[in-house]
Amino acid sequence: MHAALSTLIARLSRPSLSEMEVIPWSCPVPSFGDLSCSTVSTLGLNPSNREFLDPAGNELDGPCRRLHTLRSLGLSRWSDAGVQHLEMILTSCREYFDKNPYDGWFKRLDYIVSGTEASYYGSSRKACHLDLIPYATARKWTELTQRQRSLLLAMAGDALGLLLRDSAVRLLILNGNSVVLKFQDATGVKLDKRVMPDWCLPRRSLRGGVRGFAYRGVVRNVSGVNLKHEILVLGFNHNIQSSFGVTTGVVAAIRKWIRETASEVLP
Repeated sequence: MHAALSTLIARLSRPSLSEMEVIPWSCPVPSFGDLSCSTVSTLGLNPSNREFLDPAGNELDGPCRRLHTLRSLGLSRWSDAGVQHLEMILTSCREYFDKNPYDGWFKRLDYIVSGTEASYYGSSRKACHLDLIPYATARKWTELTQRQRSLLLAMAGDALGLLLRDSAVRLLILNGNSVVLKFQDATGVKLDKRVMPDWCLPRRSLRGGVRGFAYRGVVRNVSGVNLKHEILVLGFNHNIQSSFGVTTGVVAAIRKWIRETASEVLP
């Protein structure tokens, strides 16, 4: 993990950083939770700015702090980061769910994960969260331009592969259609797609509602990185946190499908 994190920090010196609106003083986030002992991982696009900023736009500090920044590490620039700083960042990532996690985002996703008898929280802590792009941006992904998104994906490069390669992860869960599409683009992996009638979201303005889709595949290589083991990839098109009208019934049905499908790779 030290080597992967060093690579992620080195990329913060790229001249295009400001154009991408990466929060320059925020650390890269290799994982939320302990990747080394997690058999299950969820996957998103990139860390929320809420991991580093309060609603007024100020840096989180004191007991509200979630992850490290240049200021909390006592650094003026990322190029000065040493081994001790890397370990501090990794510790804050491993202990993320022990302190002040962004429960407004993670709790609902943890319900999906818990069907596999893993969790981000408590004694069943065998799950973590990864992002395709391990850098927080000042604005949400949907508010960034297409050029900014492309630059961010290029900046992330092989980060996901490097992190998964040395992990215990055997199941990767993709949260939402945007994550599925970007995962396929970034990895070159084409996932099988299946209509799930029980996942349909009702819409008065749309006959038949918004259809639900399940995605499934197996990866052995991610962005040119040989993983040394197979990972089952399962995804769903509804974003659990932000898709309008995602009912508790649909969330329960997604959880059930994840549990039943994952039983082939998890003990």
